[in-house]
Amino acid sequence: MSVPPLSAEQAAVFQAIEATRDHVFVTGRAGTGKSTLLNHLNWHTEKQIVIAAPTGVAALNVGGQTIHSLFRLPIGLIADHDIDQNDATRKLLNTIDTLVIDEVSMVSADLIDAMDRSLRQARKKPFTAFGGVQVVLFGDPYQLAPVPGDADERAYFTDHYRSMWFFDAKVWQEADLRIFELGQIHRQNDAEFRHMLNAVRHGQVTAEVGGRLNYMGARRPLPEEGAITLATRNDAVNRINASALARLTGKSQANEADISGDFAGRAYPADLKLELKVGAQVMFLRNDSAIDGGPRWVNGTIGVVTGITDTVQVEVDGEVHHVEPATWEKFKYTYNAATKKLSKDIVAEFTQFPLRLAWAVTIHKSQGASYDTAIVDLGPRAFSPGQTYVALSRLTRLEGLYLTRPLRPSDIIVDDDVRRFMDSAAQIPAIEADAAL
Repeated sequence: MSVPPLSAEQAAVFQAIEATRDHVFVTGRAGTGKSTLLNHLNWHTEKQIVIAAPTGVAALNVGGQTIHSLFRLPIGLIADHDIDQNDATRKLLNTIDTLVIDEVSMVSADLIDAMDRSLRQARKKPFTAFGGVQVVLFGDPYQLAPVPGDADERAYFTDHYRSMWFFDAKVWQEADLRIFELGQIHRQNDAEFRHMLNAVRHGQVTAEVGGRLNYMGARRPLPEEGAITLATRNDAVNRINASALARLTGKSQANEADISGDFAGRAYPADLKLELKVGAQVMFLRNDSAIDGGPRWVNGTIGVVTGITDTVQVEVDGEVHHVEPATWEKFKYTYNAATKKLSKDIVAEFTQFPLRLAWAVTIHKSQGASYDTAIVDLGPRAFSPGQTYVALSRLTRLEGLYLTRPLRPSDIIVDDDVRRFMDSAAQIPAIEADAAL
């Protein structure tokens, strides 16, 4: 597997993780390379490392396991209920040096505390945070939030926690969390656009910034082809894609995914049934695995289907690529008694063309992707914190931004708890990480 080299600041944070036992939170604006750093850590650490994520798709994307399956925790609020552990789980949790949680902004405080209790219990260290395991968190709370449960669960959080965010877990009252914020943006080169996105991220959009975004995004006719629409709702996305596919002449062809093993929960990384026609606009769902000559596409690249045989021919920037099915592997960590080490085993595989119809995609599913040109459709209003920031920050350039309507101040939503935490946290600029060891 080809792993891109680290920037100086990414390398400094890697050293801060690798050379200490400190608990670390790696954050940063969209496009600063958090995923690149996590990938490098996975391949180059000398520690016994386990990677987990809150959702099945997020776990697949980082080659890890879901938090609930790793710890054998029940879905929903765990609170002060007893945590059942079998012998295999205890042995597994006793081998971990470093636990990495990706997309931690989606993890609730209750789940963080449940992991803490599980590790203390399994490792028989009841008075040591996380049972002595180093915890490394990746994510940006300005982008993704934990999903609230039903009314009873929300009431529990109100009574027991300052908020449901991971940073308000009780374990942090006795464990220090070092925060490194990556600052070097790799997605956008334009300093003006980076400044605007930072203003949106922090909820500090002035009339001048808002006016400039609207002048560039809302004053031009929307492009009829070559752009993807980022919308707030699934029904809008499905309607746009189905309508656009139906307008194409010719016969549609469907490819069923090949699934082996247990993909419980139907957390599929691509369409179970991918229906395409020649002329369909598609988006790549993962980076090209080719090493020689550099990648031909990345996650989020937009192209047009020109032919469908045993491969899908997709034209990108005037060049046609033959796209073959890709396989996503679902992993499970187990304890290997023979080696007395962690074993990372493939328990399921999902094979499908790494493509999705891409006249439209939800803002949530655009997470991690980059687009040269995109239409941002916030509908009647943006309805969740960070939603507008995620959408705008997918763009690599200001000139590629199109808005279905002008941005309004009410579209810029920042969670008050996130602002409190990020403003008060003693953040260390990532480039100074090596000096802080």
